[in-house]
Amino acid sequence: MNKNKNGKPFKFPDSFILAIGYIRISFHLPYRQTEGIIKATGKRLPANPSYGHICKRINKLNIKIKEDDTHEDDDEDIVIAVDSTGIKVTNRGQWINEKWKTQNRKGYLKIHIAVNIKTKEILALEVTDEKVHDNKMLKKLIDDVLKVVPPDEKNIAKNLKLILLADGAYDTNTNFEYLDKNGITPGIKIRKNSIVSPKNNRLRNREARLQVKDLLKWKKKRKYGQRWMAETTFSSSRECLVSMYLLHDFKTW
Repeated sequence: MNKNKNGKPFKFPDSFILAIGYIRISFHLPYRQTEGIIKATGKRLPANPSYGHICKRINKLNIKIKEDDTHEDDDEDIVIAVDSTGIKVTNRGQWINEKWKTQNRKGYLKIHIAVNIKTKEILALEVTDEKVHDNKMLKKLIDDVLKVVPPDEKNIAKNLKLILLADGAYDTNTNFEYLDKNGITPGIKIRKNSIVSPKNNRLRNREARLQVKDLLKWKKKRKYGQRWMAETTFSSSRECLVSMYLLHDFKTW
């Protein structure tokens, strides 16, 4: 239709863009791969939209997405991933330190976050120096999470349970006692040399038994493989997280 046409070209119809959007969502594709599929399958089309054009047009469509209620497992649990990462304060003097092997250590900041693995929402954020151990920040992060997801609504009204995913750095009796007190299911990987002891918290002993018996089964039951969502959040927005924290709570910092 646009061949030999003067003036502004005709647009792709909304129905065509909507069909492309369904293809992208159904196969969980990024926009570049979606463009490739349209080019490969639509060879008779006079023109193909670029990935940037597809993105802009889809975002302009007024689409109401109905959530699928068939996945009962998605409605059962609220899964939170907790992790931390370090970020350098400055690069100044790095070349001199490497060249002359000096010990001028500048230190670094640590970012501690709690992420909802389903909504990808950051529920809690704390920034400390490198001297603060990860397990010391678990209580503060979960306190902030419970302000967003109150225990009464979470456990009673919606009949949901909260699962916490974390690596072995958070494996302490104090943390397990705190989770036990708040009715939170722990998904913390126990250290390899851990044993079941009467001195340990009952939740920690239970997790130790399950992991020693069958670690893969425990990971599947606790959805431990989804802990990577916290790593993804760090890699995509590390500097932005620090800036947000400093701007929000500069006086405390």
